[in-house]
Amino acid sequence: MKTVTTLSELRAARPGLPEPVGFVPTMGYLHDGHLSLVRRAKEECASVVASIFVNPTQFGPGEDLSKYPRNLARDLRLLESVGVNLVWTPTPEVMYPSGFQTWVTVDELTKGLEGAMRPGHFRGMTTVVAKLFNAVQPHKAYFGQKDAQQAAVIRRMTKDLDFPVAIVVCPTVREADGLAMSSRNAYLNAEERQAATVLFRALSAAKTAFEEGERDAEKLRQVVRETVASEPLATLQYVSCADYETLQELERVERKALLSMAVFMGKTRLIDNFVLRC
Repeated sequence: MKTVTTLSELRAARPGLPEPVGFVPTMGYLHDGHLSLVRRAKEECASVVASIFVNPTQFGPGEDLSKYPRNLARDLRLLESVGVNLVWTPTPEVMYPSGFQTWVTVDELTKGLEGAMRPGHFRGMTTVVAKLFNAVQPHKAYFGQKDAQQAAVIRRMTKDLDFPVAIVVCPTVREADGLAMSSRNAYLNAEERQAATVLFRALSAAKTAFEEGERDAEKLRQVVRETVASEPLATLQYVSCADYETLQELERVERKALLSMAVFMGKTRLIDNFVLRC
């Protein structure tokens, strides 16, 4: 496995990779969810490139940029263990050199959900992903379903800007008790970690209601609200039942839908979602 930092080093290493090339962009502090994306890429591509970059432009004021967990040496060992060919670890100065002033925005898909709660987040995310695609030139790029709105936004950006990249969205990887794997889980103390299973329980309860025939989207949202309210340590920020493609809130679930939520567990903000298929 080769590791590079500068753009010139990446551009020198990239032509030597057998094609097709799969790409897994990460912010580091890797867990089995990230590694599942690499394994999928290994199955489908001749080479795999991963990036590790904690992108400052997708963090808002008061968010956890300075505290975001980092362990580059461990990350590199894990990536090598699953067969990554090339890792790019750019610095903020490489990604955003002096005078940088160009941004990529996706309008409608970023107005609700995470976009409403974290102004500017998606502008930073889409800009950095566009730069990563331009630099790495992958044939396929792999993202997790846990960040469902991010995946939808990237699909839209890729289509709108004619990137020759197939976007592959892989299933959420969960702990044994259902909690979606996330780098931010490291912030939870033991009591909060136990309480955090309420996200999975709330989504599961709503999915059960759906499978038993409930199609009223507001009633499904209410199931989530009531379940989260039963956990004293949890504070629900939002719950959504939206069209899977447009992310517009639904009155009735009559087509593929995204049931998603954000919850504060103490000071730690967690997100999760289920896909409802009619």
